[in-house]
Amino acid sequence: MQLAKWAHDLAESLFAEPLPRRWAHSQRVYAQTLALGPALGSDAELLAATIAHDVGYAEQAVDTGQHMIDGARYLRDVVGADPRLCSIVAFHTSSPWEASELGLADALAEFGPAEPELVDAITYCDLTSSPVGDLVDPAHRLTEVLERYGPDHVVFRAVSAARPELLERVARVRERQAEAVAARLS
Repeated sequence: MQLAKWAHDLAESLFAEPLPRRWAHSQRVYAQTLALGPALGSDAELLAATIAHDVGYAEQAVDTGQHMIDGARYLRDVVGADPRLCSIVAFHTSSPWEASELGLADALAEFGPAEPELVDAITYCDLTSSPVGDLVDPAHRLTEVLERYGPDHVVFRAVSAARPELLERVARVRERQAEAVAARLS
């Protein structure tokens, strides 16, 4: 759990005081990644390191304004993080749709190709974690995001377009969880 501990300490240093809600959300994401561990096998620790998935919101990381790309660049360029972690951060949740809206597809491509199973997993963890760290239903979380941003915002447009795929990602993760449980019981 060395990588996960490093990422935990980084996220805490960036969020705990200046962005306590972001820290609470990140801690719930971390808890969700730990719950997925058995379904992820050797990638469980890498996913646990996604407690740092939102570092692009930290003031020192903001560059393009798209937090997924900014976070991945910060992890890569400033702290020298594992390239796979940078990729997961870059592609999480609605990032491809948001990058397209903002004309940042080339910037996102710096971190590709994405690993679909890991992007599914971080998206699941992100969408089951409220902005204040509560466990939530992914469909309700998406509705909350849309209401928070409103129809004129790029995030609203990206999440609206991405919603069906995001819910498919959640369904795939839940299926993998069920398969992992079944395998352990047999």
